[in-house]
Amino acid sequence: MKINPLPPLNSLVAFEASARHLSFTLAAQELNVTQGAISRQIRQLEDYLGKTLFTRASRSIHLTPAGLQYYQTVNRSLLEIADITGQVKKWQGDKKITVATTNAMASLWLLPKVAEFQNLHDDIDLRILASDNVFDLTKLECDIGLFYCRTPPLDVNVTPLFSEEVFPVCSPSYLSKIGNPTAASEIFSKTILNLDEMQMGWVNWEEWFTGVDLDFIEPKNRVNINNYPMLLQACINGQGIALAWGSLVDEYLQSGVLIRPTEHVLATNSKFSMLEPNNGGRVPASVKLFREWLLTQLPIEVGDTGLI
Repeated sequence: MKINPLPPLNSLVAFEASARHLSFTLAAQELNVTQGAISRQIRQLEDYLGKTLFTRASRSIHLTPAGLQYYQTVNRSLLEIADITGQVKKWQGDKKITVATTNAMASLWLLPKVAEFQNLHDDIDLRILASDNVFDLTKLECDIGLFYCRTPPLDVNVTPLFSEEVFPVCSPSYLSKIGNPTAASEIFSKTILNLDEMQMGWVNWEEWFTGVDLDFIEPKNRVNINNYPMLLQACINGQGIALAWGSLVDEYLQSGVLIRPTEHVLATNSKFSMLEPNNGGRVPASVKLFREWLLTQLPIEVGDTGLI
């Protein structure tokens, strides 16, 4: 889109300096040009605008009301241009990486680990974008995406990292509150925490029961939450039983904050995968380093972890 109309840009710089100093002489010294050159630039700008910007006396100049209004905007705009120019000059593409993942993976898996990467590579700026829609990957303009995928999006390079394992968890206090049952009909009959259906691709309770060959048990209470970290916090607080993904709750199981009231585990066809845009360009060194580090962070299979 063409930006129109624009005055001569050199005249804007001359005007801003002259208005800031209220002196053509000082403006000329700052810009390393002659006073005559400044005067010509100001006349050119005034002719372009059809407005007088300065009142001139024998030894001084003053801004007219139109000149003051114009100066305030021009000054602010040139300062912003100078600021972003400095940022762009300092920015080094190979020293910055953008990683996209879900809100849950960002808060529960990635963020607790990236401190190690930053300690190893403190010269690399890391940016994390949280999105719960894997199909937005191309719009996110990221270097790497980390998502559970049943069917990966098109036009990306896919590196499967680990399989999806889904199982129920609860707090020890919740299990004690409902009498430490061992039968599935009792374990799931009280309160289950349910991730809202708006979360595409996440296994729900009905799918889980079918996948582990158990009859669906209608609970007395169902709490619906549309944010997985919030749902998990409710589970930790003893508000019910939730479905958990091994990679997201490893630390909670190992510390005993959460436990598994049943040994049933659903292994789906989904893979937690590293997705990289297939744009045919050169892969920055920072992306290669992050990729190598990520491959050292993969969780082990859940096994017996967290079983009571």
